[in-house]
Amino acid sequence: MTGMTTDAADLRELTVGTGAGGEQLGTDMVLNIGPQHPSTHGVLRLKLVLDGERVVAAEPIVGYMHRGAEKLFEVRDYRQIIVLANRHDWLSAFSNELGVVLAVERLLGMEVPERATWLRMALAELNRVLNHLMFLGSYPLEIGAITPMFYAFRERETIQAVMEEVSGGRIHYMFNRVGGLKEEVPAGWTGRARAAIAEVRRRMPDLDNLIRRNEIFLARTVGVGVLSAADAAAFGASGPVARASGLDLDLRRDEPYLAYDQLDVPVVTKTAGDCHARFEVLLDQVYVSLDLAEQCLDRVDRISGPVNTRLPKVLKAPEGHTYAWTENPLGINGYYLVSRGEKTPWRLKLRTASYANVQALSSLLPGCLVPDLIAILGSMFFVVGDIDK
Repeated sequence: MTGMTTDAADLRELTVGTGAGGEQLGTDMVLNIGPQHPSTHGVLRLKLVLDGERVVAAEPIVGYMHRGAEKLFEVRDYRQIIVLANRHDWLSAFSNELGVVLAVERLLGMEVPERATWLRMALAELNRVLNHLMFLGSYPLEIGAITPMFYAFRERETIQAVMEEVSGGRIHYMFNRVGGLKEEVPAGWTGRARAAIAEVRRRMPDLDNLIRRNEIFLARTVGVGVLSAADAAAFGASGPVARASGLDLDLRRDEPYLAYDQLDVPVVTKTAGDCHARFEVLLDQVYVSLDLAEQCLDRVDRISGPVNTRLPKVLKAPEGHTYAWTENPLGINGYYLVSRGEKTPWRLKLRTASYANVQALSSLLPGCLVPDLIAILGSMFFVVGDIDK
């Protein structure tokens, strides 16, 4: 323009990006990771501000898989909400169902038959093993190791066979009912379940020895993505993610539900808080859950009687509210149920483990390199349906 002069210093081009750390001015690049297609891990988007290959700020953006499950609960009766609840964390379906029925039973003041209680615990621990095996196979796969996936799925199929036999479902079991379980387990099922547990326990060292001390795996995970105990607590992290940072918390031991107070529940913790510690906690918890499931099956064999309670044709919970929480495979799940005395919940709020755990990414990712991003993301062990619900 006439009458104006410019020099080279005024012609710099600045990239302006807004990330979790606030406005970034300079030559930083804003990069979106995702959202991916739903057939991948799930539709999570990470908005990153990069300085070269180093992450300056990270903002997890969720909601791409939001299905409004909590709103749908309000127009489904207490039998129907179970089918919605077992879908948010699709790797932990049995545990999801369990939390909902525990909340309804607590509001009803209902006593569940003892045999049903111990069967629920056995199945919940088997479901925990299935969840952990999926991540034990998929996590190394994400950082370049394909073989562990084959071993993990071999063990998963062994456990899946007994879960499918008892419930008819491979992923969405729909076996919990308000007042107990859908039906009695097939004759001889506890023996077959015990044999499956023994087989998985015998073969687990194949997977363990392959990956736990693998030098390439150690190089990619040790000291990477360190989450301090203080940050884990501040973000409300729970489950394997929190225990790998040194938070010694497990509801099965600390706030027992069902009959966990009658069992000695070993809690696996580490202090490093890095990707490898999170992986190790998951690996060690498989052995613990196999032992607990076997103890539960032993108790089931010594108890006779019904596995469910006769319910009225129309089930109405009394007016009031209650909160039930369970130690799900990925962490603490909470179920806040409010009833107005009708056959549908007035409100059922879910507090899901993945939602709390993934929040920590905003403080975990800044400072890391882009190649470490996948290693950190995979080690947070989340299911996107559990974030978005």
